[in-house]
Amino acid sequence: MRKAVVTGSTKGLGFALARELLRRGHSVVVSGRTRAAVDEAVARLRPEAAEGAAVHGCAVDMTDPEQVEKLWATAVDALGGVDLWINNAGVANTTRPIVETAPGDVRAMVTTNMLGTVYGSQVAVRGMLAQGGGQVFNILGGGSDGRIRPGMGVYSATKRGLDSFTRALAKEVAGTGVRVGQVSPGMLITEGWLREAAAAPEQVAKQRKLLNILCDHVDEVAPYLVGRMLAGTGNGDVIAWLTTGRMARKFLTGRKRDVLGRYGL
Repeated sequence: MRKAVVTGSTKGLGFALARELLRRGHSVVVSGRTRAAVDEAVARLRPEAAEGAAVHGCAVDMTDPEQVEKLWATAVDALGGVDLWINNAGVANTTRPIVETAPGDVRAMVTTNMLGTVYGSQVAVRGMLAQGGGQVFNILGGGSDGRIRPGMGVYSATKRGLDSFTRALAKEVAGTGVRVGQVSPGMLITEGWLREAAAAPEQVAKQRKLLNILCDHVDEVAPYLVGRMLAGTGNGDVIAWLTTGRMARKFLTGRKRDVLGRYGL
């Protein structure tokens, strides 16, 4: 049984990853910014846990290194150690050009996406080095491959930076028993994505055909990602959902998909 921490796991991809780990019999500490959100997530996840698996929660602001240390300590106390740490917490605002993105939104994306992942990685790697091993995965996102997408300038910059950071960290821990990897989940429909879609209906309408081909429901992708994480990937590996081959198959076979219809879009 693995003992896992998933940051930013009260909703969206993080919640789906935590749920899949629990269903497979692994224990998880979930985290979010507020106690209320964490308690609600734990209550929803508890019935999903296989026999022997446990779910715990911790309210934490990932941009505060002291709180990130608290998350590690909470997980160690609850689980007896941590051998899988998934840095998923993030903020996205992908509907406005760079010059129209509010300072508060810029700050939220840079601090949560970059600093939160850096702090989480530091704490997890230090703890795992002390205990003799473990795995850290950083969740990437749109723009991490260097492609420029409209409305995603600031967000993409943070994810591109995380790609470089994660590769550097993997080199630093090589041969230590700690493994660091990246997860590229593709284009997922989450609560956050739906919130942004509601704020930019014209943009969604314009791209509807493409979105129906490329987007996936988060609950369909999480089992694949968790399976790959648990399979024992090597240090520095990248787990990607939307590979070139899968993307090509989507364009060949997915023109009649109506992924957005479930959400009234």
